[in-house]
Amino acid sequence: MKTYNPKKGEIEQKWWLVNADGKILGRLATEIAVRLRGKNKPQFARHVDTGDFVVVVNAEKIKVTGNKLEDKMYYNHSQYPGGLKERTLKELLDKKPEDVIKRAVWGMIPKNKLGRAVYKKLKVYKGSAHPHAAQNPQEFQV
Repeated sequence: MKTYNPKKGEIEQKWWLVNADGKILGRLATEIAVRLRGKNKPQFARHVDTGDFVVVVNAEKIKVTGNKLEDKMYYNHSQYPGGLKERTLKELLDKKPEDVIKRAVWGMIPKNKLGRAVYKKLKVYKGSAHPHAAQNPQEFQV
């Protein structure tokens, strides 16, 4: 008996729609990362992109527990001396709520060529409108 090895053309990739309204950030990010990698499918293989596309709407309405809004920090560096910028979660939610979910998911996928290909299948939007209606995404509950 041979071991099944999925090929790129054999994988069916679905589109999923997630409403982030009232969801906890970390729990939402883990569910999204599992769908992006394809770990919920029986034909999952670590070396092949078996995952689905995920569209997240209402990114500004996520929740966090504890004092994370004031205590959790996000750092950027311009690679110049003194170029370190730090923002709290609350500041980032006010300015770019999409980045909060994207950064959380990025921390849960591999940092290699396959991980970058998986990450490109994540689409996050601030409001409830999205331009992917033609793909007919199915809604899934977290």
